[in-house]
Amino acid sequence: MTKADLIDLIAERAKLPHGRAELLICQMFDSMVDALCRGEGIEIRGFGSFSIRSYKEYQGRNPRTGEAVRVRPKRLAFFKVGKELRERVNSGGDDTNGVASGGSTAEGSGT
Repeated sequence: MTKADLIDLIAERAKLPHGRAELLICQMFDSMVDALCRGEGIEIRGFGSFSIRSYKEYQGRNPRTGEAVRVRPKRLAFFKVGKELRERVNSGGDDTNGVASGGSTAEGSGT
């Protein structure tokens, strides 16, 4: 599911004009990004939580050349799936009335 698909789905389900649904989704994502940039966590009950993980500098290797390279310290967003979502996904996700439906994935998801 893409962002555009999500906007279309929200517009249809909530009987909103497409522009209003797009504004709603964009504001929601912007608010989440702002919170993560401030180092705050986000918890959505029944869905999961987002947090920031910090990684120290380390010596890595270029996979093509084998040459040693310095990997700078970084902070990355991390998603941890909630119990209810995990159970619904594992059961086949037949319930389409809830928040967790749609079958989307998140990069860097944990268990």
